[in-house]
Parts: sequence; C-alpha cells; structure tokens
Amino acid sequence: MIKKCLFPAAGYGTRFLPATKAIPKEMLPIVNKPLLQYGVEEALSAGMNTMAIVTGRGKRAIEDHFDKSYELEHQLKKSGKEFFLTEIRDIIKSCTFSYTRQKEMLGLGHAILTGSTLVGDEPFAVLLADDLCDSDEKSVLSQMVEIFNKYNDCCIVAIEEVRKEDTNKYGVISGEEIEDDVYRVFDMVEKPDPKDAPSNLAIIGRYILIPEIFDVLKKTKAGKGGEIQITDALLSLSKNGKVIAYKFKGKRFDCGSVDGFVEATNYFYKRG
Repeated sequence: MIKKCLFPAAGYGTRFLPATKAIPKEMLPIVNKPLLQYGVEEALSAGMNTMAIVTGRGKRAIEDHFDKSYELEHQLKKSGKEFFLTEIRDIIKSCTFSYTRQKEMLGLGHAILTGSTLVGDEPFAVLLADDLCDSDEKSVLSQMVEIFNKYNDCCIVAIEEVRKEDTNKYGVISGEEIEDDVYRVFDMVEKPDPKDAPSNLAIIGRYILIPEIFDVLKKTKAGKGGEIQITDALLSLSKNGKVIAYKFKGKRFDCGSVDGFVEATNYFYKRG
C-alpha cells in the first residue's frame, strides 16, 4: 500500500503575480477551495494518509490551512456557520502532515529529493497541485496505484496527449504500448522543441516513484534551465525498464496558467 504523497509547493507562482506575492499559488482557490486541498483529497481517495509538503519562504498559509483555527471556529460556532469547516476538519483528522523547506529553487527533481527525509524508504506518490484533475469514477492517483500494484517495482508517470506545438512545455515520453493506455517507457525528453519531440505524450503532475529515485536524483546533474529535472532521473530508470507511463482517464486543468485556472474555476463552479 502506498501511504505517502509528496507535494512540491515551493515555487514562486510568478505567472500569478501580484496575487502570489503574499499568497502561495497552491492556496489560490478554485471556487472556494485551495488548489492544494483538491490535491490532498485526491491523495486520500487513493488510500494515502501521510502528506509530505515541500515548501519555501512565504508559504506559512499552507501549514495554517491544514491546522485547527480555534479563533475562527469559535466565531463560526457563535454565528451557526461552523458547517463551512466540516470538509477541512475531516481532512485534518484523516491525515498526518509534515513539512520541509526547499532552500533553493533548483527544479522539480531537487524538490522531490528535498522531500526524501519526509518520505523514507518506500514507494510514494508525487502530486503537483497546479495540475488539477477530475475523474468521473476513480481519481487519477487511484488509477495509478492500480497500475503500480500490477507492474510492481516500477515508477508510474501520468501522461496525456497534447498538441505537437505544445511539447516544449512538458516532459515527453516514447515507448511501447503494452496494454490499453499503458506504455513501457524507452525515452523521455524535457520540454523538447516540437520538431524534436519523440511523441505528443506529455507527462503531467502525477507520479508514483520507487525509493531508488533518490539515489538517481543525487547523481543527476542540472539539465534544461539549469535545474535538476525529474525527467532526467526517470530516463535513467527507464533504461532498466522501470518506468511505466499511463494515459489516465479524466480531465486535467493546467492551473499554473491563467487560462487553465479560469477554465477550472468555471468547470467546478458549473459542476457545483
């Protein structure tokens, strides 16, 4: 059973300035719920109850959100509105939260490596909160856990088809389809130019990783953008057949962009 989910949440969120000058981008609300809470709920739905969050300076709002607020609860109780906090109270009761800080912004791979002390020596999930996913039945992480249990001792990455001209925004895979929507990965390229992309199958912000990834990340040199890329580390494991890509069932919103954020807000508002 995978019990731990790691949330890299140290980025500056520059595309949402000036809002993110004081508010972590992970705490920006889709309707009335922060992005990160959607992610925690998805992890819970997949059977994970230990949330490990890699934060940075100016991110205290994350810790405060997943904690009791005695003053607020007291005021709401007097006004008869305490039901507004029922959902977040249930999450706090169901999970354990732990935090560590990423002192330098050196890429997603470095953020995951920073979280190694919280995760320990066991398989774990990674969820990027600004990739907001919705599924009619099982959540994306729940689907990925099933794939992990089937193939065992392999990293699982979630993928979706993107427009060829957008491949320079993602890590892109190529591989052999070994069953419907499941690929054994042979190659991975971080943000390739469209003319160089090995496919249009792009990695999104959902991973299940095996502990071996930490040893690989320690040896991974800075790549594109001068950052330690998780794609480069996974490429190393793929050479030994240890990376599976899964084309998930569901809808994804890129809430790291203003257009995606607005689209997600309208979608969840209409859904109710």
